[in-house]
Amino acid sequence: MPVEQVGTLVIGAGQAGIAMSEHLSQQGVPHLVLERARVAERWRSERWDSLVANGPAWHDRFPNRSFDPIGPDEFAPAGAIVKYFEDYAAQIKAPIRCGVEVKALHRKEDGSGFRAETADGVIEAKNVVSATGSFQRPLIPTLVPQESGITQIHSAHYRNPAQLPPGAVLVVGAGSSGVQIADELRAAGRKVYLATGPHDRPPRRYRGQDFVWWLGVLGLWSATAPAPGTAHVTIAVSGAKGGHTVDFRNLAASGITLMGRAGEYKNGVLHFDNDLARNIEAGDANYLATLQAADEYVAREGLDLPAEPEAHIIGPLPDCAVNPILELDLAKANITSTLWATGYALDYGWMKIDVFDEKGLPRHHRGVSEVPGLYFVGLPWLSSRGSSFIWGCWRDAGYLAEQIAARA
Repeated sequence: MPVEQVGTLVIGAGQAGIAMSEHLSQQGVPHLVLERARVAERWRSERWDSLVANGPAWHDRFPNRSFDPIGPDEFAPAGAIVKYFEDYAAQIKAPIRCGVEVKALHRKEDGSGFRAETADGVIEAKNVVSATGSFQRPLIPTLVPQESGITQIHSAHYRNPAQLPPGAVLVVGAGSSGVQIADELRAAGRKVYLATGPHDRPPRRYRGQDFVWWLGVLGLWSATAPAPGTAHVTIAVSGAKGGHTVDFRNLAASGITLMGRAGEYKNGVLHFDNDLARNIEAGDANYLATLQAADEYVAREGLDLPAEPEAHIIGPLPDCAVNPILELDLAKANITSTLWATGYALDYGWMKIDVFDEKGLPRHHRGVSEVPGLYFVGLPWLSSRGSSFIWGCWRDAGYLAEQIAARA
């Protein structure tokens, strides 16, 4: 089989790959986009049925296409997001080849580019852009052994409550996925336990504006690195039910039993850290700090935005935080399923190039790696806080396309 030659090879046809294709076309750079399955595959097969975007439609989009007929302040469901990316790819005439997985990527021995081994043969390229995103390998902690008999599933593979066997469910993870799935299971009549770690919990809306708007005007989207100690803190925010502020007090009041961070498992008993109250209060502090920063901005800019003094009122800690459960016999609690909303790890096992640090993260500056011709897009904090979001990766892709065009 002859070796195919391309100028620039983009690997992945999700939001990052499509954004990259648009900017490369605008720069006049010939390229090919390979996708292992279908356009926006993770939005199709690794999201639960009722999922909606966590940001409003006016924000979570590319600048050259809206989410019509979804209203700008509504939250797009996963199916609409898939269609959005399919339509966008058609709009820009992206040269996407689906169903072709890159099994290995090597540097050519003469240093002139790269050699991609795919299911359809070998492709050589002068430049390669990895646009495989940040949701690559679901992480399931090895706390509960498989022989426990408990069904264990990651949020990436959860679809709906009927998928799980009858019985109570332990959800581990206090970010957006964990709290939304826990609430859905509770609404379906399940007894739900939620292991809650450190988290931020911004207000969904404040003084008439969505929190993503506040992050913009306060300059937080443009932050180039997370604040010390916050790199792995999850964010509890929800676009479900029309969008609402996540408050763990409300989750407890609805019947969900909250615990601290999950710890050691022994003889059928799962232990939890005594940190639930501390985690809730730290989330409250983040929430109140956002309100204060917003109030200061309104006063400084002289904006006519209605005050919301009631938003600053924080209720008492729920009883489950005052008298925390520190250990739980899973069988006695009739817990038959554990749902791990514990995030993802990067997986570049297919990239046979020395470009990763000791943590497995690519060495780069704003997506330009230290290996000439190799680029990354769509990763968290690639250039700023917004880099892994739809609009953020579009902006990063513009910068990378300029670098590729200059190199050509």
